[in-house]
Amino acid sequence: MLALKEPSMKRIVVLTSGGDSPGMNAALRAIAKLGAGRGLQVFGSLEGYDGLIDGRLRELTKVLSDGAVSVDVELDVAGGQGGTFIGSARSARFREKAGREQALEQLKKLGAEGLIVIGGNGSLTGAHLFANEQGVKVMGIPGSIDNDIGCTSTSLGVDTALNTIVEACDRISDTARAHRRAFVVEVMGRDCGYLAMASAIAMAADAVLIRESGKTEDQLIEDVRSVIKNGFSRGKRRILIIKAEGVNVPCTRLVRLTEERMKEELPTLEVRATVLGHVVRGGNPSYQDRHVAGRLGFGAVHALLSGATDEMVG
Repeated sequence: MLALKEPSMKRIVVLTSGGDSPGMNAALRAIAKLGAGRGLQVFGSLEGYDGLIDGRLRELTKVLSDGAVSVDVELDVAGGQGGTFIGSARSARFREKAGREQALEQLKKLGAEGLIVIGGNGSLTGAHLFANEQGVKVMGIPGSIDNDIGCTSTSLGVDTALNTIVEACDRISDTARAHRRAFVVEVMGRDCGYLAMASAIAMAADAVLIRESGKTEDQLIEDVRSVIKNGFSRGKRRILIIKAEGVNVPCTRLVRLTEERMKEELPTLEVRATVLGHVVRGGNPSYQDRHVAGRLGFGAVHALLSGATDEMVG
């Protein structure tokens, strides 16, 4: 049996930054569990990079009287919940060199030798800059429901968000069929149409509107009008159109202008607008998000202990 090597680090810090996503807590728990198993102390930076700058940290592992390291019992429970146990924020101060230098001083003060950043494009860009500018060993974990992070096929929260959208659209479809109505449902995703496209496929939606198509307001209205007219003329009782939030026309405006254009064709037409908003971001993580979070947390810790830096697992 091979003996485990003594870890090359004694303390590391992990933070969650930017928009929260289901699976962040599962990743935190995995990082703390693996760290504890290797005798590594793990600290969480409260409220993202701002907590690191200010030295606001929470122990995610505890050193017991016999010298063994254990996982924070509250984190053990939170691992199956949505949101993020240590809070998240977007930091304007970390964008400045002075803020990054303060963060480095806090790491030195703690005696931490590595940092794991869980977040989206902005957060991982900050991690890349920090690693190169300050010489800190940093690993990134992709965490964003938008699935807009390059060099990875998925990120924490995407699967849960899609399941939330599909469940909501199933419920909307029930009432739509009961009243023979059309619904335009807006989902999150910022400038990326992935959530809209993937959920539209899963729901067999009648149409999907995404920013990437580059259509004008008038073209979008005409597309929605055509889809609704053709659907109802074929005897359908539910028309479902999924709209990405990156499409510049507000959902309520799109619906109002479509109804106005169709007054003569379908005088009794009822089109409803539903913006799912932050409902998509919340909720306990799905199996897949917990599984992916565990694997990425495991990989990030092992990479740090192996001397890797300025990389993203995923």
